[in-house]
Amino acid sequence: MYAIISTGGKQLTVRNEEIVAVERLAGEVGSKVTFDKVLAIGEGAGLKVGAEAAGAKVEAEIVEHFRGPKLIAFKMKRRKGYRLRKGHRQELTKVKIVSVG
Repeated sequence: MYAIISTGGKQLTVRNEEIVAVERLAGEVGSKVTFDKVLAIGEGAGLKVGAEAAGAKVEAEIVEHFRGPKLIAFKMKRRKGYRLRKGHRQELTKVKIVSVG
């Protein structure tokens, strides 16, 4: 069984017992989290989308808080001597999907 959830402005496909990284969630390591925004839920050939998946929930457990890899934003204008380098590291949370349904 799998579900498509929306969290942190992104959409993810999740399955039972899967570990995924999402944007930072409030809560301690080991606490339970419920994702209420389920866009679609399916099992095998059957897929429920939109209003059919309205009552579905995905429960997960927080495994770890961490920071993602450093991303570099580099701007340059040729022949002008203009160079700008900015770095960014996103705050992330690893969650283990406990139940989909």
